[in-house]
Amino acid sequence: MVRDVDLYVTVPSFFRCPISLDVMKSPVSLCTGVTYDRTSIQRWLDSGNNTCPATMQVLNSKEFVPNRTLQRLIKIWSDSVQTQNDSRVDSPSSSVVKWEDIEVLVKEMRAQKDKIELLSKFICFAKESEENCDFLAKFDGFVEMLVGFLVGDKDINFLERVVKVFVLILDKVGDYKALRVLILKQNNDCLSALLVVLKQGRRASSRVGALKIIEAITLDAESKQLVSQKEGFLLELVKLISLENDPSLIEASLSCLIVISMSKRVKTDLINLKVITELRKLLTGGQKASVSIIEKALKLLEMVTSLREGRAEFCNDTACVEAVMNKVLKVSSGATEHAVMILWSVCYLFRDGDAQDALVKNNGLTKILLLMQSNCSPGVRQMSGDLLKIFRVNSKSSSCLSSYDTKTTHIMPY
Repeated sequence: MVRDVDLYVTVPSFFRCPISLDVMKSPVSLCTGVTYDRTSIQRWLDSGNNTCPATMQVLNSKEFVPNRTLQRLIKIWSDSVQTQNDSRVDSPSSSVVKWEDIEVLVKEMRAQKDKIELLSKFICFAKESEENCDFLAKFDGFVEMLVGFLVGDKDINFLERVVKVFVLILDKVGDYKALRVLILKQNNDCLSALLVVLKQGRRASSRVGALKIIEAITLDAESKQLVSQKEGFLLELVKLISLENDPSLIEASLSCLIVISMSKRVKTDLINLKVITELRKLLTGGQKASVSIIEKALKLLEMVTSLREGRAEFCNDTACVEAVMNKVLKVSSGATEHAVMILWSVCYLFRDGDAQDALVKNNGLTKILLLMQSNCSPGVRQMSGDLLKIFRVNSKSSSCLSSYDTKTTHIMPY
């Protein structure tokens, strides 16, 4: 059984990895049919073993495939357990909180009395209605009190609840400039607390909440610089876009990275942290990557490939070039636009030969021709035309262009 505070949960045996005995985060199946957690079985195979750990059969192949069905079952079960636990910890034993009770509760909170219990009351109060959220956001000194709780206290159970209250009222705060000053003037202590939540948070919703707060305060170049320079922050964001994480956490991390990655220094740091490799994994991750995740991954890739170092790493990763080409006309108009911008930049603007070859090998020219006949934006059509200009003088692609038959070509909807 798994223990969470005072709640005990029985874990179905087939949700556990036969090697680590932990609940699997990324279940994959060997050719023997046995499923393991990806990290555990990869470590087993990397150690030189050529057998299935559970059956000890010699493996005909060391390849493994994602067990999507089991992953969905684990996700459903995990969400159900989390919902039950959230309801328990956020429901105080006392009666329903009313507006007239808030002043007393705030005074008790400032007096450091039963902080976790009081935060749970605030959470329940805010969840009841939009009016309650607005009331808390505008209650004199309430937001300042929450910011103060982020300074110094590193108890993850407490910090997660502070973040939860913050997120519930965030849309009602209104003046994000004042909030930015409150959070960033604390000698980075607030950022340190939010980073603790990102690293240690037990709930994906808490970590997503921390990212929402950070994104809300990065309004200008100065705040983006302060956030991006926080030691360990960029590294943690790159880790969070791993496919093994919750989709909502991946999307929130990508959004935050896009917001703060405007400067050359941040883009360079991300390139050095191998963000392009992680983005390629997202683009080739199959069903787990939603349309929104794909769009944001391509947007971030577009941003880092605006630098010479980013283009070099992208062009050296043939699988990444192929993945971008494969998203054209396959996901959404937004994804297509980002993908074409990337390909136009490396193939036309900077004339990278490796990227041009990869484009030809992956039927890229046919897709570009299809794209020009589709209902795309004028900008995408112009970039597509520029790409065709390159390949018209390329002997290797001339046969592809001459064999293209518009009569048998059909534009597929997204």
